[in-house]
Amino acid sequence: MIRDRLPPQPREWIDRGRTIDFQFEGGSCTGFAGDCISSALWASGVRMLGRSFKYHRPRGIYSLANHDVNDVVEDGVTTNIRADVTQICSGASYQAVNTFGGLKKDSARHIEHLSRMLPVGFYYKAFHTPRKLFPYWERKMRAMAGLGAINPKLPRARTPKDYDFCDVLVVGAGPAGLSASIAAAETGASVLVVDENLHPGGTLGYQWNSDASAARRFAQLMGKISSMPNVWIRTATEAAGLYADNWVALIDSVRLTKLRAGAVIVAAGCFEQPAVFKNNDLPGVMLASAAQRLIARYAVKPFQRGIVLVANSDGYCAAQDLLRAGVQLAAIVDLRKSPESPELVQPFNAARVPIFQQHAIYQARHASGKQGIIGAVICPIDDAGKTVTERAFKLECDGIAVSVGWMPADGLINQAGGKMKYSEQLHQYLPESLPEKVFAAGRVNGVYHLEAQLADGRRAGLAAAAAVGRNNGPVPEQARHEGPSPNHPYPVFPHPKGKAFVDLDEDVQYKDIVNAVQEGFDSIELIKRYTTIGMGPSQGKLANMNGVRILAKTRHQTVTQTGTTTSRPFYHPVPFGHLAGRSFHPHRLTAMHSRHQKAGAQFMPAGAWHRPAYYPAAGQGRDDAILAEVKTVRQGVGLIDVGTLGKIEVCGPDAAEFLERLYTGRFAKMRPGTTRYLLMCDESGVVIDDGVAGRLAEDRFYVTATTTGADAVYREMQRWAIIWGSSVTLANVTGQYAAMNLAGPYSRSILANLTDIKLDQDAFPYLGIREGVVAGAPARLMRVGFVGELGYEIHVPSQFGGHVWDRIMQQGAGFGIKPFGVEAQRILRLEKGHIIIGQDTDGLSSPYEAGMDWAVKMDKPFFVGQRSLQIIQKRPLQRALVGFTLPTDYAGPIPKECHLVIRGDQITGRVTSVAFSPSLNRVLGLAYVAKDQSGLGTKFTIRVDGRKEVEAEVVKTPFYDPDSRRQSETVEKPREAAA
Repeated sequence: MIRDRLPPQPREWIDRGRTIDFQFEGGSCTGFAGDCISSALWASGVRMLGRSFKYHRPRGIYSLANHDVNDVVEDGVTTNIRADVTQICSGASYQAVNTFGGLKKDSARHIEHLSRMLPVGFYYKAFHTPRKLFPYWERKMRAMAGLGAINPKLPRARTPKDYDFCDVLVVGAGPAGLSASIAAAETGASVLVVDENLHPGGTLGYQWNSDASAARRFAQLMGKISSMPNVWIRTATEAAGLYADNWVALIDSVRLTKLRAGAVIVAAGCFEQPAVFKNNDLPGVMLASAAQRLIARYAVKPFQRGIVLVANSDGYCAAQDLLRAGVQLAAIVDLRKSPESPELVQPFNAARVPIFQQHAIYQARHASGKQGIIGAVICPIDDAGKTVTERAFKLECDGIAVSVGWMPADGLINQAGGKMKYSEQLHQYLPESLPEKVFAAGRVNGVYHLEAQLADGRRAGLAAAAAVGRNNGPVPEQARHEGPSPNHPYPVFPHPKGKAFVDLDEDVQYKDIVNAVQEGFDSIELIKRYTTIGMGPSQGKLANMNGVRILAKTRHQTVTQTGTTTSRPFYHPVPFGHLAGRSFHPHRLTAMHSRHQKAGAQFMPAGAWHRPAYYPAAGQGRDDAILAEVKTVRQGVGLIDVGTLGKIEVCGPDAAEFLERLYTGRFAKMRPGTTRYLLMCDESGVVIDDGVAGRLAEDRFYVTATTTGADAVYREMQRWAIIWGSSVTLANVTGQYAAMNLAGPYSRSILANLTDIKLDQDAFPYLGIREGVVAGAPARLMRVGFVGELGYEIHVPSQFGGHVWDRIMQQGAGFGIKPFGVEAQRILRLEKGHIIIGQDTDGLSSPYEAGMDWAVKMDKPFFVGQRSLQIIQKRPLQRALVGFTLPTDYAGPIPKECHLVIRGDQITGRVTSVAFSPSLNRVLGLAYVAKDQSGLGTKFTIRVDGRKEVEAEVVKTPFYDPDSRRQSETVEKPREAAA
């Protein structure tokens, strides 16, 4: 750490009184509190911080501003940590991502030797023949792709959301942003300033850090803001997306904040741009602003002996900062014929630093293993901007700082619908038009001098305040940049034999763009997709401008004619956890849930509910437990919790007419005390739900819906009631009622001792509904037969659910009553041939395909979906849902739901439900087949796992008790119960 740490710097970000120990790639390291991972490692002499995405070349600090992915690490908990901006943690152990075997011994580093075989777009062309080997190569390529690896065993982090509002949002806490916030706040507007950096100040904190007047100006700005109660500054926060009506996504390390701003000021500054030359990606080559950040923020010496490549006054300022930090300058290489001011070169003449005007760096000379650089090849450039390699010469150095221009951080402006126009004078994009209530200030506007930035910020602040009705005074004219452009029009110097990188994220080289153009991908959007330039985690912040310039020159166009790629949110990578929001998965529990737990139930999700799947006895496996429950219901009596069913009360003078219009059946002439099956279709005639309607009175119905469809059905009811103007009252009472189904031959004998309702066949026939008392609780009873046995669906207020369940279990103890779960219920209903909506139907199923035409009354005046069904009815069916069985002696693998029905080499259908029936001692199921395969006795083929084929036969349903006699039969108490 002592090796490259500098003496204390003005406003440095580190706390020298607190040292922090951590590990990197298994080695021990030490830094100061406030150090980011990259700065702590660089101060310790560690130069190789990561490896590149495609070729696994060594990489080090480049932007130190979160604008590249040269140094991305993981710590065993979080992956893809940006080492440039993440502070070190005590005891943390960091490893570089995208390596196989560690950073130094990365086995994938040899890929670079195969680079000639892996040109841009190789994955589109190679490894497709022989075809049988492509799956192998595909797996290999997928294994090599990506950066960090997710640890699926870790618990999900809980990431909250937040909501906020302000009159004026200022994006960027640099000089323009701070000035804008003060101007807007002085009008009385509430102002929020956000900045991705840990501390405010922007370039005032590193580019002008050694300028005493700039330091005083910064102190004045912060002092003013601290005295204003209507200004808030949020640092380490990115404005990642700007949407309609100034809805802004703010991202910090903890949460996503959804902010609604009255007006937005984009004062996000610029990204310093790289120069393109051979080996411009290796450790030791960095942007000049990165070197300044190392010095000013972390007091770290960037390198020992360096070269500064410049094309503006910013580069000369960076060179002075390097000199003050004790860096020996081997040379300043200026791309221009002369600097804009003779005063810039005087300090270097005094320090005897050679300055090479109209020269370029042609190549960085790499050290052993390419883990650093040992020098550079310098050569003149002619008036056309080409390198004169015949006059090249070498200079020794271990670092190169590059300052050749800037690109505006205009992502939010583009996302909001603003237009940027390329300025041939400044050689950068400038706002041409801005959306309403969106403003730009500072270097985004092409304003680079400090005082001009402050003035432009004040203008934007007053304009934003006026836009939200806070300022009625005059708004100054927009400031303009004066003097030479700080941006070189073409800092690209290709090498015929070396890798000159344009995009460090994706390892896109100069020649990749040229080759792509030769292959016909000659528009900027096609270049982006074919070469992947700008598609990495940095989203083109350092790559896009040079990419556009190279394409323009290759096609002999101007930059304006070439255009730019589309900017979409998010402009910076956002953690998936932030987008997911709170780790909140609501689930509902029935009133009898504790009883199921006590009985040892194994639960399963059913929509938002947790339902018992089965109740295993000690030492009993899943399948045996389910089959035992089926046998209990068929031969004795069982009790299942059906409280998850949707329950809706439909009341009012139009109640019957409303159901007539909403469902496919008839309900107007139903007598009170009866129930009827419900089938609901959407307007296209697709089956979407089913249930039972019980008529309690002339103007009152009790309607059930499927567990997963209850909320959607209720919403549809509300929607249609409003559209039709129906005189009905709708109440979703799903949570207010507990429900259970007592089913089996002994069910009437058990229930008779618990209710005041007469249960004999004449008084309470099948498909009847009665209101009364069960176990002292007010109850609604329905005689329904989903499982195909004598049964009663008992609905009671939720507060009585547990009590009634207990009493039924106590009363049924002498009858061998057992609870049964969803899995047994599914087998029981399958034996009766009853379908489950959403399992035996899909998003295209009509009632005719599903064999439910008996429930559709087409002679009614109207119901939802009727017009579509009239059209469908005239067309020949393409498929039909049929019941099938396998041979009684079949002993092979049982088909699964969604296994395909095939005929020759054609798919003609699929299995929707299938199970072994203990009641019939054979495998049976439901399946969609082609219409000509649906006749009784027809044989068809199901392809099961392992590409094996099973022959099934179409049979009539119901499979079990086809005359439905058992739904009315009762059995008296067994002798042991009577005794």
